[in-house]
Amino acid sequence: MSFADIRLIATDVDGTLLNSRHELSPNFYSLFEQLQANNVVFAVASGRQYHNLRSRFARIAEHVVFVAENGSYVVWRGKQLLVQALPLAAVADVLHLARRLPGVQAVLCGKRSAYVDCGTDDFLARIRPFYDAVAVVPDLLQVTHDEFLKIALLDERGAETHLLPHFAHLQGELQVMVSGMHWLDIAHGLASKGRALAALQQQYGIGPAQTMAFGDYLNDLDMMQYAQFSYAMANAHPQVKQAARYLAASNDEFGVAAVLEQVVASLRTT
Repeated sequence: MSFADIRLIATDVDGTLLNSRHELSPNFYSLFEQLQANNVVFAVASGRQYHNLRSRFARIAEHVVFVAENGSYVVWRGKQLLVQALPLAAVADVLHLARRLPGVQAVLCGKRSAYVDCGTDDFLARIRPFYDAVAVVPDLLQVTHDEFLKIALLDERGAETHLLPHFAHLQGELQVMVSGMHWLDIAHGLASKGRALAALQQQYGIGPAQTMAFGDYLNDLDMMQYAQFSYAMANAHPQVKQAARYLAASNDEFGVAAVLEQVVASLRTT
């Protein structure tokens, strides 16, 4: 299999590019520089906040496309390429419903900041790895000075079994995505990593045959449709493995980096 025609690579972050200790492969930056030298567009596609992604990848921030908030917000060198903000009425409906569910905590994800009205140390510690800009407010329903990209709902009992059934009826009108074992993300109906990847392909004149994508969880599913070289991690959700054409080693084995090494080797021979 030759990767010589690859021009766009998109990868999820948690459970995919980073290992379980939130570390990059030791050779990641070297591989990235070689991809950049060959004019390969590199996108990190995550449910994380843009500010958080930019901080995590500060060393290469001017050379990476950030697909943040599960595709709701796409930024290149500080320029917005795509914004899919939630209607305020939908924000209110989702928050009202979430408040009726015991044990569910919400993060209202805006462009400027993430907002929470539960400021306990445990909850803030739970979300800090994913959000750099966080404001604790008295009432999420009273926040009106931002554009809202996503609502992230946390249920420690499990998102698929305890959260999704209460919000599945909104699918279609909104994007309802299980983004982790305990997290359910609700966004604009047109917001997804796959649609963001399609927008990048159109922006750069790149087709699916020149695209590679990596993912591990259900919010990565539709990215697989837009990449001929679609990879599920060995630790991926079974549905992602079924959707992807190829399997990479697990995130703890730095499976993404192992495939990128093959891409770089193919590019060297062209």
